[in-house]
Amino acid sequence: MYPEYLVEPMRKDLTGAGFQELKTPEEVDQAITGEGTVFVVVNSVCGCAAANARPAAKIAASNEKHPDKLVTVFAGMEKDAVDRARGYMIPFPPSSPSMALFKDGKLVHMIERHQIEGRPAQMIADSLIGAFEQYC
Repeated sequence: MYPEYLVEPMRKDLTGAGFQELKTPEEVDQAITGEGTVFVVVNSVCGCAAANARPAAKIAASNEKHPDKLVTVFAGMEKDAVDRARGYMIPFPPSSPSMALFKDGKLVHMIERHQIEGRPAQMIADSLIGAFEQYC
């Protein structure tokens, strides 16, 4: 685990944009299951999260058409919550950062770390916005 003072600004980067932070497996279950659309960001301390993933998530979330819920879990911090979220993302292997869109409890769009690294935030956001337009 990382020191909380280190990750707090990274948490606030998303929570300040309207994302709800999930810290327990039960919170993850409650957010993902059921009706509606949920956008999950697996946040991370890495550089590609700061330069690409979080900016892309915020751009996409500000789109007119967006998921019913915006949530995040933090890799390297709340292990049980992250593990539960990743369980819903199977068959994709765990990666952080990563992003997933769920509709009615089913995974419908996934962006893995290898699709985030080295790509501009706007390109990632465009992929997310396309999924939001299709599923939300």
